[in-house]
Amino acid sequence: MNLAEWMLARGKARNLGHPAIAFFDEAGCVETLSYEALEAEIRRFAGGFQAAGLLHPGDRVALDLGNAREMPLAFFGAIGAGLVAIPLSDQLTESEVRRVAEDADIRAIISTRFKGFDGVTALGTEALTQSEDAGFAPTGAEDPAFMVYTSGTSGKPKGVVHAQRSILGRVPMVDGWTGIEPGDRLLHVGAFNWTYTLGVGLMDVWASGATAVRWVGKRPEPRDWPRIIEQTEATVFAAVPSHYRQILKYTDPGALRFATLKRALSAGEALSADLLHEWQERTSVPLLESLGMSEISTYISTGPGMEQKPGSPGRPQPGRRIAVLPEDGGDEPVATGDVGVLAVHRSDPGLFLKYWNEYANTGAFRADWFLTGDRASIDRDGYVWFHGRADDVMTVLGYRVAPQEVEAALTGVDCVSEFAVAARAVNDKQLIAAFIVTEAAFSEAVAALHARAEAVLARYKRPHIYLRVKSLPRTASGKLKRKSLQNVSILETSN
Repeated sequence: MNLAEWMLARGKARNLGHPAIAFFDEAGCVETLSYEALEAEIRRFAGGFQAAGLLHPGDRVALDLGNAREMPLAFFGAIGAGLVAIPLSDQLTESEVRRVAEDADIRAIISTRFKGFDGVTALGTEALTQSEDAGFAPTGAEDPAFMVYTSGTSGKPKGVVHAQRSILGRVPMVDGWTGIEPGDRLLHVGAFNWTYTLGVGLMDVWASGATAVRWVGKRPEPRDWPRIIEQTEATVFAAVPSHYRQILKYTDPGALRFATLKRALSAGEALSADLLHEWQERTSVPLLESLGMSEISTYISTGPGMEQKPGSPGRPQPGRRIAVLPEDGGDEPVATGDVGVLAVHRSDPGLFLKYWNEYANTGAFRADWFLTGDRASIDRDGYVWFHGRADDVMTVLGYRVAPQEVEAALTGVDCVSEFAVAARAVNDKQLIAAFIVTEAAFSEAVAALHARAEAVLARYKRPHIYLRVKSLPRTASGKLKRKSLQNVSILETSN
């Protein structure tokens, strides 16, 4: 099977005559592509890669096109040609791109910023789009389709290789989370290089026969998104929790009633109960959460019509084989309610094919289970409760504490805009430090957080020191870069 061919064939069969994609800017809709036009452009890109000499299945092609309209066409065109597409963030520096190019041993790069590197062919989008249709390559389900780079525990990004079959692993997400139907218009705020965007914003939309909506105008401010939702007549909106938090903070209450929006989707980081409640209270739009990672995409979620348990991302999607295994070894699931390592069975078609290069044998599997590194428990109703990353757990004064647990307990203090916690060395001791972003007086914010901590957290889980910072370090997609907290500039300190 070929991922691009399968996705487009399924989408065309389900489509009701709506566009495959619609591009908008401040003036309104600037371009639409039908499913037939979309397939024609993707097939031309596939032909262009072959005309450029990329004829060996599995050759790797890096895509550095930012949010240009050609980015998804090149991505699926490369997959359609039997190549391995590697989407890159346009925020990477030249040296970072060079490291990826060397690590992945790429054959070619398409970039609007760089002319290429030694031994790497630089391709232009114009020449590729003028090529003849070469058809889709007859790839197999286990053949590689794309590779994404994600943070490794060593500090060096690691390549996660996904197979052509990964598109089949996305099917459970529709009923289990997104609820996308042929008439839907899904607006995603993420950049094209992000798997959340490529997956939910494009693959799931096109496999469902719906319309992907993309904003191509000036980068929106948080307060702009409600207007854009209305302008594009989006029925589904996808973002990360930090986007929702900023929209609520900077938008007038009267601008948060949507005529067309049926649901909003959240992934990328944990959705706090307070944020969920405030969003749904102010907008009357369901906000459905999902838990995922680069190796499997989303696999645990709250779907349309499903009971929500604030603080839990939901239940395993239909057909998924999920287990919580003992942290110290063994492949027998722990008892209901006990905390262990969340694992996915290797039979899941959405599970990644392999890690690239030296990460190929890192002990990521235990028997037939892939260890996600997330600590979790499953309750009697099948809902999963996240207890932090195994490699994020703080060992402080002899206790093991998950920073996410502390953050969830202290979320919602009015005078604190954002905060995060991490272990910090002070006089040869590891202490829990709270990094605070606030526009209020620092003493006021510290007092409020301290009072909340005393009320809801065991003594050993409470922050010992409070550090005021200008902002929290985040990735381009909004995820907290927890390890980078140790390097942020401290404005004020309080014990």
